[in-house]
Amino acid sequence: MKKRVKVCFILTAAVVWGLVWSLPAYAAGSCTTKECHAGISTIVPDELQMMQTIKMNGQMHGDPDGCVVCHGGNPKAVKKEEAHKGIPPTLAQAPGPKDYYPDPGSIWVADYTCGPCHPGYVHRTTLSLMNTEAGKIQGNLHTWGLDEVKDYKVPWGNYDIEDKDGSVPYGTTPEYARYMTNMVQMFPKQFPASLKKLPSPTVEEIEKDPRLAGITYQRHECQRCHIGVRGREKRGDYRGMGCSACHILYSNDGYYEGNDKSINKDEPGHILRHRIAGNRKTGGIPVESCNSCHNRGKRIGVSYQGLMEFPYGSPFDAEGDIQPKLHTKRYLFISDDLHHQMDKSREGNPTGGLLCQDCHTSVDIHGDGNIHGTTMGQVEIECSDCHGTPEKYAWELPLGYGDDFGRDFSKGKPRGLADKVLLTDQQFGYPYKKQDGFLISARGNPLGNVVKSGEDVIVHSATGNDFKVPVLKNLALKQAFKDVSAQIAMASVKTHVDKMECYGCHASWVPQCYGCHVKVDYSLNKDGSKKSATDWVASGNARMKNGQTAESKLGSGGIKSPGKISEKRSYLRWEDPVLGINGEGRVSPLMPGCQISYTVIGSDGKMLVQNHIADNPGEAKAVGQDHIPLAIDMAPVQPHTAQREARTCENCHVSHKTAGLGLGNGTFGRKQNVDIVEDLIDAKTGKVIPKRYSIQIPAIPKLDFDWSQIVTREGKQLATVGTHWPMSRAFNKKELDGFLRAGTCMGCHGSMGKKDMWKKVSTEGRLDEKKHMEMMMKMLEYMAAKAKKGQDW
Repeated sequence: MKKRVKVCFILTAAVVWGLVWSLPAYAAGSCTTKECHAGISTIVPDELQMMQTIKMNGQMHGDPDGCVVCHGGNPKAVKKEEAHKGIPPTLAQAPGPKDYYPDPGSIWVADYTCGPCHPGYVHRTTLSLMNTEAGKIQGNLHTWGLDEVKDYKVPWGNYDIEDKDGSVPYGTTPEYARYMTNMVQMFPKQFPASLKKLPSPTVEEIEKDPRLAGITYQRHECQRCHIGVRGREKRGDYRGMGCSACHILYSNDGYYEGNDKSINKDEPGHILRHRIAGNRKTGGIPVESCNSCHNRGKRIGVSYQGLMEFPYGSPFDAEGDIQPKLHTKRYLFISDDLHHQMDKSREGNPTGGLLCQDCHTSVDIHGDGNIHGTTMGQVEIECSDCHGTPEKYAWELPLGYGDDFGRDFSKGKPRGLADKVLLTDQQFGYPYKKQDGFLISARGNPLGNVVKSGEDVIVHSATGNDFKVPVLKNLALKQAFKDVSAQIAMASVKTHVDKMECYGCHASWVPQCYGCHVKVDYSLNKDGSKKSATDWVASGNARMKNGQTAESKLGSGGIKSPGKISEKRSYLRWEDPVLGINGEGRVSPLMPGCQISYTVIGSDGKMLVQNHIADNPGEAKAVGQDHIPLAIDMAPVQPHTAQREARTCENCHVSHKTAGLGLGNGTFGRKQNVDIVEDLIDAKTGKVIPKRYSIQIPAIPKLDFDWSQIVTREGKQLATVGTHWPMSRAFNKKELDGFLRAGTCMGCHGSMGKKDMWKKVSTEGRLDEKKHMEMMMKMLEYMAAKAKKGQDW
């Protein structure tokens, strides 16, 4: 398989389709007559080689418009029913469609449509997280306490999938291949060789083990976003399948705005227009297109735009109504990520934001031919790949820097610059000039749109803009940091750069939905029918030969399975994100992942379990403590909410919430494990006076601390921190001591930017308590001497 794909990468579209030139021409017809698709635009502009190739090859099959090259069908037919059926006889002998395909981008037929011209992509994408969602499944079901996903195991995906060609990736550089082969050897659980389709337990099995209700929740609520299905037909969620999920645009409202007379412009659920989006040649993919999926889970898409879901829907619009639902939710605007913000004049850049694809590589999106069990396993980029550090340019850093996972890369040789981009980028990417060279990712692939130009780093955006990157070493050499706190945080306190993610400081807000209360109800409806909902895994596995799945026909609803889901939150926050240690071993923001408290009602209407939280004995073993944390997860995250003005020193080092000790230093939320009754109460005994009363707030039996707390001041971890990697955890006692002690240190250390003074009173390295006291006295004497002379110290 791998050798075949590598050979295919050498082929161009013209060569692949050139296989049909020796075939006899098929009598011409047309899909764009006035009776049919008159006015429809070509899939890419006519002047592009891609469109010229499509039309030339279409002509050989009796279709000068080239529609059959992607869609199949019969261009000679007059009636729609006949036109949308079968293929021309000549096409049966050539690479291309084997039937009529309404959505040629569907991953289930893409080997016959996109694949012949874009070899390797379909296989990579089929194994990628975009299709398997293996990490999401593992992370969520871990919080339900399922044994199969404990100890970082990733057994399940949306489909039965096997990586048949081994762990060496393809379509990458040798350096990347070596790097990732080593990663797979280090973390075999995070890079499984195969996945089984997520099981579908019966109601009877669930009633015996209510934890299995988590699979119903997963199948009904979480799995609609993978590219094997069309997804939910709601505002903001309209999209295609497979390749079309990203490369064919849908507006949030789902209305067609092209000139094809056959498409109803008043019916939601249609493409915006018949045009591929990809790179500068065809136009980049707008952020909103990514958000049809990336609005739940880590919520990185809507967060990048500055949006956080909120229940209120205010303010009112011109008709006096609350805001419309988007992705079935309403939103509050906080602040969009600085890369998304339009005004970049402070950096001397043009107006405009960066698209997701401007940072994320083809490997990040399509995968590398291996099965990845987590996002951090598939994504190859780090902030330092472009920005570098205050001491080193990006090209001076070794491969692996920032992608540590407990490894020490400090003695590695500089990664340098690349003279060429990957072969796939040469074939299908935009031909940017290399200038001094292409920058290289932490894992060894050239970044095809990022170049060194003199002392500058330039990011070429698919929008057509070119942006200068703030290079940290240049800022340090020129002492050009915006303020002294930035200089101290990034240049003076070197451990920040060495041990923290950049977004640990720069992501000053994170969406925090505390407490995920899920009810799964298997009882009957009032009319005696069974409660049920769309099962996205079952629907995606019920495929037709035209590439469509059970739910992809507009309004069909797909295959249903038993159970009805209800979901509520405890409370929402966005400010002062909690910090902890992520899977790479670096300090990172945390956000409530799946903080599941579940309630399950059986088929007879009786309560099987109420407000239950699972335990996580594996976390206790991982952090070396006797106390067993709860399975509710505070997940490490790259929240995509970076701001120019980073968190202040005080925002972290004097904040108990940031340290993981909870809102109010853990003083709130301590009675969640008992029923709260709000009625007439005897103030002496605490007893309820009326005999008939209602429980106002039912107990969550195991939860005797607030959702925002993950650790005690003594370093006892109370909740799970990440489910994917062994290094993720809360701060331990030693780290908490140092982290919170720093609040008393800022009076002196806030002057580290005054280098001349600091050199006179400081010593390199960490000091013990005695030497630290001596150093403080030395500084006081220095300051006193300066004051006596009337000088500013």
